[in-house]
Formats: sequence, structure tokens, C-alpha cells
Amino acid sequence: MKVPLVDLAATHSEIAEELRSAIDIVFETSAFAGGPAVQEFEAKFAEYCGTEHCVAVGSGTAALEILLRAYAIGPGDEVILPAHTFVATAAAISLVGAKPVFVDVRDTTANLDPALLAAAISDSTRAIIPVHLYGQPAEMAPIVELARQRGILVIEDACQAHGATYRGKRVGSLGNAAAFSFYPTKNLGAAGEAGGITTNDNEVAKRARMLRDHGSNRKYCHELVGRNDRIDGIQAGVLCVKLAHLDRWNEMRRNVAIGYREGLANSNVRLLSVADGCDHVYHLFVIRVSNRDRVMALLKEQGIHTGIHYPVPLHLQLAFADLGYQEGDFPVTEKLAKEIVSLPMYPHLQAQQVDFVLARLNDCVE
Repeated sequence: MKVPLVDLAATHSEIAEELRSAIDIVFETSAFAGGPAVQEFEAKFAEYCGTEHCVAVGSGTAALEILLRAYAIGPGDEVILPAHTFVATAAAISLVGAKPVFVDVRDTTANLDPALLAAAISDSTRAIIPVHLYGQPAEMAPIVELARQRGILVIEDACQAHGATYRGKRVGSLGNAAAFSFYPTKNLGAAGEAGGITTNDNEVAKRARMLRDHGSNRKYCHELVGRNDRIDGIQAGVLCVKLAHLDRWNEMRRNVAIGYREGLANSNVRLLSVADGCDHVYHLFVIRVSNRDRVMALLKEQGIHTGIHYPVPLHLQLAFADLGYQEGDFPVTEKLAKEIVSLPMYPHLQAQQVDFVLARLNDCVE
């Protein structure tokens, strides 16, 4: 049996006719950049997240960078983020000229540890970017409360958590603003690169719309120095179709996760926990094992493909060497990087495939 890490074809085959219809409409109207499909998706996703605005952009990285610029965060400012996340979170901060300030994560969830935030705040701190990693919301209540007390912004990195909720509220509506990625493998994925911003702040939404479109809100009149980070009509049309299926697909992911958790409950595999109040949507199902590379190699021999999210902590990446961090600065992050394995996870993963993965994995670790 072959079990891929992700199988997009299985998901797309279910909605093939809907996707073709949405793409045909874009071609018929020639609304390739902006247009009705983009406006429709922005309205629907804002309503889904429970926010006033959605600003669709070219990628999740662009969403983060545009948000930082919309809040006028730049040189001389510091932005706090977890050391354990994808590089784009930190890169967006550096790209606007601000300084990334890393903090460690919880051993139990791999999400930012709120208890470590206060010590990382300085007079230069402008924002905190909690990451809803692997599909689980960060513990937002203490983060938001600390930020409120210190007059600091909270910008959610929701790029892996479409549809997840924290204490009954959707991610994307929990801070001052949020960034989403719609990369094809995400729970809500486009047919290429795409991203989005959600917020209730009218001025930030206005600035974000201008920054994605050469700093303009009417043709050939440019109030800001912006860039071309627009989403195209085809991606918006695809996302409109998929959004209607997102909750059902997320429930299918949860069922896969239940199968994994039950099958690994008494094994030598360590599982990440789900924090109180968090509704996990399992963009990834991540486990911890000793002798990780050997386990992955044995699984590959059996036709089971796995991944590592992420093998090199951000504070040890060459791109951020100038920040002066060293090995040992964030011990939980560094230990996770040596032990984590992402198992196959997608909505249409079949029960027999899950059983096959479990049987081979338990054989490997024992």
C-alpha cells in the first residue's frame, strides 16, 4: 500500500465539476486580476471568520508583510514570534526592516508559550505574532491580555488553521488582524499561490488593499509605495468553491486524527496534546519519536511518506544569524526539531490507510 503525505487529487476529484465551472466563469468574464470572484471570496471568507474585512493577496507571506506595513511596523521595531514555525513568519518581519524576537514553545502543544512572553517584551516591541501551528490555535487569552496591558498589537499567523476555533471564535478574529495562506496543501487551498488578511480595523483594511495594489485605491493615483500582491480571479474562484466544503473536510481530518490517536495511545510514540478551548483542524498530524530519521526511512520503505515541520529552528537558520541567537537558547524548540514527524494527513485518507500507517509505525518504534 502506498500512502502519500498529502493527496490533493483525491480532494479535487470530489469537486471537479464545481471547480471547472468556477474557472470557466473567470475566463468568460476575463476578470483575471480582481473582479467579481475576488470580491465574492473576500466577502464570504470575512463572514466565515467573523470579521468585517478580508483582503485577498498573493500569498501568506505577503499577507504577513502587508499587515506589518499597514501598521507602520519597520526599522527600530521588534516583533515577538515563536522559534518553532515556518520561516515566512520571521521573514516577513525582517522584510519590513523590523527585528524578529523569538520565544520558546510549549513541549505539550508546540505552540508559543505565553508564560515566556513578558520577558521578551522591550520598549521597542510593537507586535506579537502567535502562530496557530499544525492547525491548533495558540493559547490566545493570555497573549491578548498581556498585549492589551502593554499596548502591543496581536497579529495572528493563521496560515495553517483555516476553520479552527478558540473558545468558540474562529481564528482570524482573535487578535487585531490575521494572515492566512491558501497554498494548495492547506486546509483551504487555492490552485496556486494565494493568501488573505482578516481584520475588523477599517483603516488597516484600507491600507492593506492599497499596499497590495501599488499603493493605489484608484487607477494611476498612488498614495503609498505599494507592490503587486493581488490575488487572481482563478484562485479566488477556486477558493469560493472550496470554502463551502471546508468545515466538512476539517471534520474528516479530525476523524483521521482520532484514528491515529487511538492507535498510538499505548505505543512508544509521543503525541502533541490539544489545549483547553482549542478546536484543532489538523493541517498536520505531528508525532514525536526517538531515532526519527531511522523511523522515517523504514516507513518510506513500506510506501508511507512522512515529513518534518520543521527540522531547523528559526533561531539557528543562517538567514537570522545576525540576530545573535545560539544553540541552547530555546531548548524545547530544539528538541522538537530532532523528534517530530508529520504523518500522512488529508481529508480523504482512508481508514485502511490509517491502519496500515499505524501498524508499520508501531513496528518501527518497537
